[in-house]
This record gives sequence, C-alpha cells and structure tokens, in this order.
Amino acid sequence: MAPIASLSQPRTTNSSTTMAPPSSSGAGLTAPMASIGVPTEIKRDEQRVALTPDGVADLESQGMEVRIQAGAGLGAGFSDAAFTAAGARLVSAEEAWGAHLVVKVKEPQPEEFGFLRSDLVLFTYLHLAAYPEVGRALLAAGTTAVAYETVQLEDGSLPLLAPMSEIAGRLAAQVGAHLLERPHGGRGILMGGCTGVRPARVVVLGAGSVGWNAARIAAAMDAEVFLLDRSPQRLRQLEADRRGRLVSLVSSSSLIERLVPEADLLIGAVLTAGGRAPTLVEEALVRQMQPGSVVVDVAIDQGGCIATSRETSHTDPVHTLHGVQHYAVGNMPGAVPFTSTEALVSVTLPYILVMAGRGLVEAVTDRPELLSGLNTVHGTVCHPGVARALGVSPRHPMACLQ
Repeated sequence: MAPIASLSQPRTTNSSTTMAPPSSSGAGLTAPMASIGVPTEIKRDEQRVALTPDGVADLESQGMEVRIQAGAGLGAGFSDAAFTAAGARLVSAEEAWGAHLVVKVKEPQPEEFGFLRSDLVLFTYLHLAAYPEVGRALLAAGTTAVAYETVQLEDGSLPLLAPMSEIAGRLAAQVGAHLLERPHGGRGILMGGCTGVRPARVVVLGAGSVGWNAARIAAAMDAEVFLLDRSPQRLRQLEADRRGRLVSLVSSSSLIERLVPEADLLIGAVLTAGGRAPTLVEEALVRQMQPGSVVVDVAIDQGGCIATSRETSHTDPVHTLHGVQHYAVGNMPGAVPFTSTEALVSVTLPYILVMAGRGLVEAVTDRPELLSGLNTVHGTVCHPGVARALGVSPRHPMACLQ
C-alpha cells in the first residue's frame, strides 16, 4: 500500500496539554486518517495495549503518525523506549484521544466519555449489550465506533474475537482447576483424579472457540468433559479432534438440567454476536450444585449466561453464592497481557492499516466484514444485535456511512 496522502494536522502543543481534535468531520469516513492514537487502558486490572512496537513500525512505514500514551504498554511488557524506537510519539491521554483513529482494547470507561467526539473513529472491543451506558455515550457524542467482536466474515466466523476467545477458553479450564483445590475454596477435586478415584466432571456450555478450547484443555487434564452445543454440525466438525474423556452432546434445556447439578466445574461459553448472551442456567439449578463447585462464566462480557454470575475483576475474581464459587472476570485475557496483546494485534493490524490508509468507506470495499463491525455512526446504531440490546432502531451500515 502506498503511503497515505498528507492531511492537515490538528494544532498541537506540548504533550502535557490538551490537543485540539481534528477539524474535518469527514476524516475517517471518506478520507484517510493521518493519525492513530493508543491510550492507556484504564479499566480495572486491564494491562493489555492495542498496538505492539512491531505494529507501530508497520504503520509508520505507511506514512501514518502513531501516538502512544506514555506507559501504555508497560503492563504487557512493552517499554516506552521500544515504541519510540519503532517510530511512535509518546503523548498524553488527551493527545492520544485527539487522533483521527483511536485504537483500544476495551470499551471506553466513564472517565473517558469526555474524549468522545463526532469526528472520531474508535476501534476496540465494545460489548455494548453488556455495557449500554457506553453505547449511550457513543450515540450522544456522535462517535463512529467499530467493534472488534462484531466484525464477521461470510462464513460466520469472528476473526477479531477469535484469539481472545481462544485464550479465554484455555484460561477457563486453568482457572477452574485452580478454584477446585481446597485451599482456594473448592471441593478439593483434582481435574484428572487418580487411580481408583473419579476425575472432575466438567460441563461446558457452547462449542465455539471459547468452549472448544476450554473443553480441550480440561480433557487434556484428564477430566470428564461434557461439551454442549445446539449445532450438530459444529459438534461434527470437532469430532475428529476429540480426545480423552470428552463427550460432545447436542444441547437442550433438559440435558442442562440433568448435567449441571452433577458438575464440579461449569463453564459458560455461549456467544450472541453483538447481543446479550442468553441465560442458560437459572439460579435454582445453581443451588443444586455441590458446595465448593465452580462456575466460570466467560460470557460475562455479554451479560453472562448463568443467572447467578456478576462481573468480577482480576483483583477480586470470585464471589460465592449458594456455596458455589463464581469466576466472572470481564477481561479474562488481561491476565496474560503479553500473549493477549501479541495475539490481538496480529489480527487487528490489517484492519487498522486499511481503515487509516483509505478511510472507512473505502475500507469496507476491501474488507466488507467491517460493515458488521460498525456499531455506531454519527448518533445512529448500525448493528441489529446492538440495536436490540439498546432498545433502538438500527440503520443499515452503508446508510450510516453515507
């Protein structure tokens, strides 16, 4: 791709002062974006960063200015010196947010709502069904927001969600095994059991990327694993890779009611793209689980699929209800920020390059899956699932861009 054409830059002062935002309301939609900002993530316990030094170098090679908030990469193991060596400019939060395109990991926090504006393009995980107040702030500001989690290919896959789903699924089994140990409040059950003693019984709801990775890791620990999904076709796809004590079953309400009370570890891994996760396990069913059992609700960033879950944090990850430990951290991959950052940037960078280099209207020609990523544009909602969750009427994404 040829270097982008030079655009007039916003007025700048030193990095300790607020930067005037780009003046052209069309920047980003029909024109290239000359500046890309990466703020420090301020969500509780979030250590990931939206770009790596290698990613910065790729963007700089295309003539794009990259602004990294000082210290943004430290939690993920990337120093300020590494970013500056790659060509980035270290700036304040105000200057990072003042760029044409702002790239993040997690949804804006209330303290950041004041940075939202109508000529900003925001590219990040949003999960607006679980965080409707963020949706309202984006609509009020007129911000154009593209959500990683709703970018969808023709085959139905979610390329920007996949790496974090893979990591969260693997962590779910790892966390569950840890919490089942007696010193951590569990029943004192070893995932794989031992000679003459039964292994842990693990029930995984959903056989997407999260569920499959959770089931695969649990089975590798020699646990007894039941993987449930509504799609026989999906289970058939996975059949050739099924190993150990892993049983795949077509999901139904009756089956869930039979299996959950006997589960030592219950992992919720369902997904509704752009919408709120369905509640598959009601509180009465959780009450039937054995004391010391564990629930890991990976779907919590979409509202959760287990009625008794509430969002927790890495600092305080567990709450106990009816004697059952619940782990429902909304940013599970944040526990391994180096791995997660590298995995995230590997899939987002091509989209950042095309959006910044050509503007959104041209970008969706090259990457039509970006249309499904559009959540809000100039005060309207462009994704039907998000619109249902927010209780508003959607517009077609192309109509939003025009």
